[in-house]
Amino acid sequence: MDSLIAQFGIFAASIVALLWASDRFVESAERIGLSWGISPFIIGVTIVAFGTSLPELATSIAAVLGGEPEIVVSNVVGSNITNIALVLGLSAVVVKSIDLEINLWYIDIPFLWGSAFLLYFLVSDARFSIFEAVVCLGGIVLFLTYSLKDGEKPAAEDRPSASWKDYLFLLLSAAVVSFAASWAISSITNISGILNIAPKIIALTAVALGTSLPEVAVSLSAARKGRASIAVGNALGSNVFNTFVVMAIPRFFGPLEIPADILSTYLPLMVAMTILLGIMSNNRQISRMEGMVLLLFYIWYLGQIIESAL
Repeated sequence: MDSLIAQFGIFAASIVALLWASDRFVESAERIGLSWGISPFIIGVTIVAFGTSLPELATSIAAVLGGEPEIVVSNVVGSNITNIALVLGLSAVVVKSIDLEINLWYIDIPFLWGSAFLLYFLVSDARFSIFEAVVCLGGIVLFLTYSLKDGEKPAAEDRPSASWKDYLFLLLSAAVVSFAASWAISSITNISGILNIAPKIIALTAVALGTSLPEVAVSLSAARKGRASIAVGNALGSNVFNTFVVMAIPRFFGPLEIPADILSTYLPLMVAMTILLGIMSNNRQISRMEGMVLLLFYIWYLGQIIESAL
């Protein structure tokens, strides 16, 4: 029992360290980017979106290196479901409705749907090759190209000066992310061994929820401040990054394992949630009732995982 408590403590501490370091990484990178004359919009859809997905990427790479390759797709699918069903569901419930200021069907929803469908077909044969990883990286380049083409550089007077401390924090936070991810995967392996639970179960729940905490925090804060459309953009951008980047990059560190129940249950659920989000956002509004529906899907999702673990 003491060993199990210790492993849970290590897992919790590593997730906290991941989130703290990711936040410092984003802050430092944003300041450095502005000092170089990169527009805030470009920083937002690249550095910030990548930063909130950094915990997923770090834990996925650590999983492959640690001999738990099935965690990667479980982490991606679990995080994407959590972002839509829990993050957006809670955001819509917190406010009366999420009123979208932009037309998501111009770029975001087509790419979100495309990334979900592409992932489904790429892993449908229970394999994920190097070539398929390159295809995913091509997808993120295409997404960024379309998203960033209208970006404008900030005026010289609006550019902050980046000090040596910003560069130091950038390097140190990246190092902390790497070490914390290794600890997280190590503790997951030990916990699953002690409780005789498959590591992918923990990846679908604890890891997915833990690494999605940046999206949860940002989205709920935005919703409470009347900027709920940011919550949707944050979740959409993170999901596209998860599917294209978090799935692809770990493949270069070793082969990935695609569990059968991911293909039969959780990946189809992710695709269904993605389609549902597109339908809900068609009128540029996600109501509180629709948010409750999303939360019901998340409760069912957790129920399926608990049932499979028993």
